[in-house]
Amino acid sequence: MRRRRAAALPLLLVLAVTACSASDDGPGRPGAAEPGRSPELTTDPAGTVVDLDPDAEGMVFDPVTGLLAVAVRDPDRLVLADGATGAVVREVPLPGHARHLQLAAPGGPVLVPAEDSDTLVTVALPDGATTSVPVGEYPHDAAQVASGQVLVADELGGTLSVVTDGAVTQTFDSQTQPGGIAVVGDLAGVVDVAAFTLTSYDVPGGELGRVVDAGEGPTHVVADGRGRFVVADTRGNALLVFRADTLRQEQQLDLPGTPYGLAYDGTGQVLWVTLTARNEVVGLATDGDQLTEVARFPTVRQPNTVAVDPGTGRVFVGSRATGQLQLIDP
Repeated sequence: MRRRRAAALPLLLVLAVTACSASDDGPGRPGAAEPGRSPELTTDPAGTVVDLDPDAEGMVFDPVTGLLAVAVRDPDRLVLADGATGAVVREVPLPGHARHLQLAAPGGPVLVPAEDSDTLVTVALPDGATTSVPVGEYPHDAAQVASGQVLVADELGGTLSVVTDGAVTQTFDSQTQPGGIAVVGDLAGVVDVAAFTLTSYDVPGGELGRVVDAGEGPTHVVADGRGRFVVADTRGNALLVFRADTLRQEQQLDLPGTPYGLAYDGTGQVLWVTLTARNEVVGLATDGDQLTEVARFPTVRQPNTVAVDPGTGRVFVGSRATGQLQLIDP
């Protein structure tokens, strides 16, 4: 397939940073937002806590196999744990470390952007078989659209790689520092963590859509079941809700505590958000026009990552500080 490049947007920033670092990109312009530095625990975490592995960050639950995939480091690998118990059932070596995981579809594979190897690794479930595709510089997140193509955010390259049938077939160069990705059908929403924007892309059509402001320091984005993108404005202590097709903002929900990790339960229609500066996870109902809080639990320290089992509603929270895994049954 012929490689096509989307027209570049004006670069607002010149980056010389490590991924998601809180560097200064110029006078009066802060760099990419970071999770809050969590305080020592003053409340016992809810649910059950099990030891997992140091530097756990990046989780996704597969409802078909019942496996929880967790990215860990030293050495870099993907841990597959039993979602019922948290017990590790398989470890898959990775060529680099990862911070974001998504499922290509229920049943797998797991999409693993191995950042410091510049590769996208797909891990089959439940056997852990892997394939790798070279992509752009420092891939940070990846998501599969309805057409089957995978969009990869090459964070330090400022590009988006489109992977079709195991090879990069297109590159968008319209980002400054792409971070989180979410999809609604064939439409992808991408957060630029340096330009503080949300951009839509028609991936199979090879077209850039709209670009809108996304707060004071956005990091992650998920799609809900109502055709919306929900962005964690981590520095702005808020969630921003946008219509996916128009990128019109519909809501700003103030959420003090440095919101960071996001996971959506499509069955229960609940969005789970970690508050890294407070060691909490919050559940927000998405079945109405406005997000409304329905649950809040104390977590393990430094809860950068969250996942959810849509069959049972069980919430999984990972600690980057202690390597612990928390299992909560709301």
